[in-house]
Amino acid sequence: MNLEQFLQKKRGDPAFMASVTHWERVEPKPARFSDFSARLAEPLKRALNRRGIYQLYSHQRQALDAVFAGKHLTVVTPTASGKSLCYTLPSLQAMLEDKAARALFIFPTKALAADQVAELNAFIGLLDEAGDGIKAFTYDGDTAVNARNAVRAAGNIVVTNPDMLHAAILPGHLNWVKLFENLKFVVIDELHVYRGVFGSNMANVIRRLRRLCAFYGSNPQFICCSATIANPGELAAQIIGEKTALIDENGAPSGEKNLVFYNPPVVNRQLGIRESSLSHARRLAGELLQNGIHSITFARSRLNVEVLTTYLKRLVADVLGNSDAVRGYRGGYLPNLRREIERGLRSGEVRAVVSTNALELGIDIGQLEACVLCGYPGSVASTWQQAGRAGRRHGSSATFLVASSAPLDQYIVNHPEYFLDQSPEHASINPGNLFVLLNHLKCAAYELPFAQGELFGDAPATGEMLRYLEEENILHLSGGRYHWMADDFPSAEVSLRSAFDENFLIIDISDPAHHEVIGEMDRYTVPMLLHERAIYLHNAQQYQVESLDFDDKKAYIRKVDVDYYTDADLTVNLRVLDVFRTRGALSLGEVLVTSIVSVFKKMKFDTHENLGFGEVNLPELEMHSSAMWLTVEEGVFAGLGREEAGDAMLGLSYALGTIAPLYLMCATWDIRVSFHVRDSFTKKPTLYITDGIPGGIGLADKAFEMMEVLLGHAAETIEGCPCEEGCPSCLGSPYGKDGKKNALLLAKRLSNELS
Repeated sequence: MNLEQFLQKKRGDPAFMASVTHWERVEPKPARFSDFSARLAEPLKRALNRRGIYQLYSHQRQALDAVFAGKHLTVVTPTASGKSLCYTLPSLQAMLEDKAARALFIFPTKALAADQVAELNAFIGLLDEAGDGIKAFTYDGDTAVNARNAVRAAGNIVVTNPDMLHAAILPGHLNWVKLFENLKFVVIDELHVYRGVFGSNMANVIRRLRRLCAFYGSNPQFICCSATIANPGELAAQIIGEKTALIDENGAPSGEKNLVFYNPPVVNRQLGIRESSLSHARRLAGELLQNGIHSITFARSRLNVEVLTTYLKRLVADVLGNSDAVRGYRGGYLPNLRREIERGLRSGEVRAVVSTNALELGIDIGQLEACVLCGYPGSVASTWQQAGRAGRRHGSSATFLVASSAPLDQYIVNHPEYFLDQSPEHASINPGNLFVLLNHLKCAAYELPFAQGELFGDAPATGEMLRYLEEENILHLSGGRYHWMADDFPSAEVSLRSAFDENFLIIDISDPAHHEVIGEMDRYTVPMLLHERAIYLHNAQQYQVESLDFDDKKAYIRKVDVDYYTDADLTVNLRVLDVFRTRGALSLGEVLVTSIVSVFKKMKFDTHENLGFGEVNLPELEMHSSAMWLTVEEGVFAGLGREEAGDAMLGLSYALGTIAPLYLMCATWDIRVSFHVRDSFTKKPTLYITDGIPGGIGLADKAFEMMEVLLGHAAETIEGCPCEEGCPSCLGSPYGKDGKKNALLLAKRLSNELS
């Protein structure tokens, strides 16, 4: 059965269509072409002809014209629209004109870098003798030590990732003199990934790069490529420190797309409880698999990826238990395993893959026709990016968005027009975050002494921070320059992607004679998935965690065969450290967020029954961030009993957690909304909206400014929900006969107080 037949069958299935809230069909679009630029070198035109390309897409031609005019550039077009030619052609042209010219291509993952080098070398091979001597190499953690000197000396195009640039290339710039002296282009692909703490770090890495380029006498052009976000030009300017020309009109063709909004049936209308989104996503993915339609299923957690992979592998397992036609894919898998899965997808041997957002990026994963989203990915941009992994070669495609009972999912699935009309979210970063800035200032000082009065990028606090580092005996002022004098290597202590340094290694000790590292995990996730007695799922194999060495950052696991998995509960607390601003009942300030996992539960496969609990004994994690809080005066609760008032505020805070990510234009995990019945700082009922990024990236500030708007829209969400007494879609839980009415009353009273 092909995809069109499958979709026709689904349209004719009354049981399926009863759960479909909207079926959006996006018409195919033809390509818009432009002729080659007269300035494009003849060898490049001949190479393009050999690939069957006789004209460029309109956005590719616009990109070339902007680069030839000497402008920094940001290209924003969908997946598989030929963005790579926008930077490959000008880079190769520079090298055809000057054999000493260099380019630096930066991709957020090693998989993307490996993809790009293979594509680059294939294209260079089409240049005949004109391309002789032009070399493209990957430089990352997997590059063999004996090959690194060759890359430094002969690599015209060095393809790397931010982590390697930060930890190896910049600190070791004396070994990269040819690169820095002759650098013509810096390419930053997948720009939209650089948000939050990762983006804030990346902006400072680029400050360090530009500082070294200036020292060596080069001034490279920057070419940034991004999936669709609301503020690509603004983000690019924050990352590279200069404005860019923006090209966002796509000239590439696209096939027919079907986007199906699917809401599992209600099983208890009074409580607002729906059937499991996991079960329905599993059923859909299974039907696609059994009908020979190659698909990708996205789940929002590592645990759900492994649970879904286990289910789907059962469908295709042969008598010997082989089930490699279905694979899981997520962070934590070792690089060799990820490359194996990617090859299987490209060759067609893997017919179904279940992934976290790790496959959201533009890795070539072959011809997939359908995409199943198990829950709303958290942002408009991510949803379109994940949907774009199907139909990448311009054929027809289908995406099924299977909603969970979470309020944000329910809002989207019941208001598809909001999703379809809404512009993608803004990407927020804060390069001036003092925690981030200080770390990179130390790295920059190690790389090259700072002159008195010199600014680090446009950071006005540079002088003050340099003096602080001098007082701490980290820098030494001599001859008007600040020199590094500490013993340690500063970049080794800075993680670009999270607030926590060093991943934990996961070691399989099933065979006493051979212990094997099978994965890794970040420090924040470890307490939830790798605590002692946890069932850890890896590529559908079950393991039990025998011991967790928190100090040595190692987890020791052993293969088991049980009919349950584990899920831990995270307890989060916060304490106000400083108040920055107040406005009536609203305040903005610095907070200390502490989190600890103290208990886990055992969940049975298939039925998801709770089989019991267990204790977890692990240290508490701490994070400094920013938050805004709303202090609620007693008068707001007039006419309500103590229990009614507490329930109403809990329900309202849940509704705000639904609305805030939409209006602050961030992902759901970027903020935390909580309510304290009697807060230790204000001594009154208090509602907090906390920035989920260490140091904060301005989300709490935005909430502080627009709290009246958030309360107004929370009231609309509660009032518009069809439930009777409050449900997981509006209040998170039913709070009795008047729970919904009371939450709505408080939302309106608080909104009136602030307006």
